[in-house]
Amino acid sequence: MSAASVERPHHDRPLIAEANRLLDRLPGHRVEIIGGQILVSPPPDGAHATALTELMVPFLAAGLHGTESKVLQGVGLWLPSGTEDYAVPDLALMDADFQEHLVENNCYDPIAFRLVLEVTSSNYQTDLRTKVSAYAGAGVPAYIIVDRRHKRLHVLTDPARDEYANHRVHASGELVTLPDFLGAKVTLDVAEILKAGQPKSD
Repeated sequence: MSAASVERPHHDRPLIAEANRLLDRLPGHRVEIIGGQILVSPPPDGAHATALTELMVPFLAAGLHGTESKVLQGVGLWLPSGTEDYAVPDLALMDADFQEHLVENNCYDPIAFRLVLEVTSSNYQTDLRTKVSAYAGAGVPAYIIVDRRHKRLHVLTDPARDEYANHRVHASGELVTLPDFLGAKVTLDVAEILKAGQPKSD
């Protein structure tokens, strides 16, 4: 268990202070600091939210939101890549005692995370590249990406330094069973998830 850090004065955390100012000015946006750079993501569209809910269902059905683990949206993950780095994945599977692992700025130690998941938006390259390195570097055991642009589901496991040793790409029509270390059997229907994530045409 990592010790929680004492809240530091804002002048000692200039990036975090600026990130929090941006959050106040841009309601609905997601603000993160990765590699010493502030990243701002637009508010999710309705299809993004629908895909996220579709993804939660099999985790909840498997009993993963209970006494041993929690399925949570928008929880900050403190990154070891920089003194102020953190990310906010769309969805996370966390140990039930995650609140004991608070670091700072509403972000938690990576040790509490079993899996992180992102549903891509217009800034999809962040999820497909930048966050792969960030989450692997933090030692998060599994990273799932719903790539709405290219209509694929990525499952990355076995973090090693700043990459995942195992990266499998799945297409519509496949059923994907996630690793057992999550704590229960979870199977994702790629077609259903991708369909949920497609915005309706005008």
